[in-house]
Amino acid sequence: MKKMFLPLAALCAAALMSMPAEGNASMEQGKRPLQQIPSMEKFQEVSDIVLDKCMACHSRNYDLPFYSRIPGIRQIIEQDYRDGLRAMDLNQELVTAAKDKPVGEVALAKMEWVVLNDTMPPAKFTVVHWGSRLTDKDKETILHWVRSTRAAHYATGMASEQRANEPLQPLPSHVDVDVKKAALGEKLFNDKRLSADGTLACSGCHVYEKAGTDNARFSEGIRRQFGDINAPTMFNAVFNVRQFWDGRAANLQEQAGGPPLNPIEMGCSGWEEIIERLSADAQLTAEAGAIYADGWSGENITDAIAEYEKTLITPNSRFDKWLSGDEAAITAEEAEGYRLFKMYRCASCHVGRSVGGQSFEYMDLKADYFAERGEPLNSDKGLMGFTGNKDDMHRFKVPNLRNVELTHPYMHDGTVATLDESVAVMGRYLSGIPVSDNDRTLIVAFLRTLTGEFQGRTLTGTPVER
Repeated sequence: MKKMFLPLAALCAAALMSMPAEGNASMEQGKRPLQQIPSMEKFQEVSDIVLDKCMACHSRNYDLPFYSRIPGIRQIIEQDYRDGLRAMDLNQELVTAAKDKPVGEVALAKMEWVVLNDTMPPAKFTVVHWGSRLTDKDKETILHWVRSTRAAHYATGMASEQRANEPLQPLPSHVDVDVKKAALGEKLFNDKRLSADGTLACSGCHVYEKAGTDNARFSEGIRRQFGDINAPTMFNAVFNVRQFWDGRAANLQEQAGGPPLNPIEMGCSGWEEIIERLSADAQLTAEAGAIYADGWSGENITDAIAEYEKTLITPNSRFDKWLSGDEAAITAEEAEGYRLFKMYRCASCHVGRSVGGQSFEYMDLKADYFAERGEPLNSDKGLMGFTGNKDDMHRFKVPNLRNVELTHPYMHDGTVATLDESVAVMGRYLSGIPVSDNDRTLIVAFLRTLTGEFQGRTLTGTPVER
């Protein structure tokens, strides 16, 4: 595989040409106005290394090497390219997704992991391409860039100096909200009039006493209907990059508008139906009118609910306290579990304040989860169900792991009953690294330290066995 010495501007232009933006189809590569190429200062420090030693297997715009024409070799190389892109598309992560914002936490964590564990480029690649191996200087440069980017954009300022560069960060105790909107939103979140038959509120599937879930494989909607996807917790959802397993909601407000109009969840025919019922409540209508000049509307209802959901944060877990410098907050075994959590690549995707929710990953990255599980579900499409892009098949939003001992069962399909099994599943299908019994025990012990507090009290729920 030949090295790539493309100018950075050429890379950016090639990446942008693949983006479905207005005017892209009519513009020839190389003729894009310079001002439309996003600033690469955010990864300029590592751009030469990435272009020379990473991009060939982690970008969609490169030709196969000359020796791919050898019988039997092409299939191997094509599979390697496919696996490389599914693991991380560098054009997407460093150029497209980061066009108007910093490089994401997941991209940083993935690059950090492969450098620390010396796994990239793969050994079979460096055997043929001697100059592709990362030098000590390359590694130092990448790790410095990860640390500085993380510190500049993702540090909460709550971690101790010793732990400031951890891929996981302490949860803040609150985010800024409009208090009046949030108060109205809390009432609406718990109001059964948002369902067609008046039997189900949002809190019916996102139960406070069950850590924001219902501890069921699939939630029960009105008229005893069931969907085919597990209900995620609403706690800490404010930190997710998008909402729903398939990412179809861009934010909390869009998410809040989904269930009331879903025929098998809350079943309303439209917002007019909901507004008619709410308008009969003079006191609540007056409260809404004091906040929103135009009174009740679908937009205002979901805006209020979203504002309330921003308050559903669970800080002060034992792990948060340890990150902040309290050495006694977790045991030696739990600290070792965290080290193993990072070693097995879990912290490459479960990152940041909410320990997840920042990216979409393939559930069948290292092995065919769906073939081995059986029982096909419509929800198995994942992100593809929203985007329609076949390359998004089986990609799901990484769930946040805050309070995970209380939010069972696990996975989008709700088929995994225990944390121990969850760790084993992730090792086999996502990390591709089998996790031993002893290591699973330690990782599970660490995961239990992520249970936080809500309104000053430890979050309630039933801890899962092992």
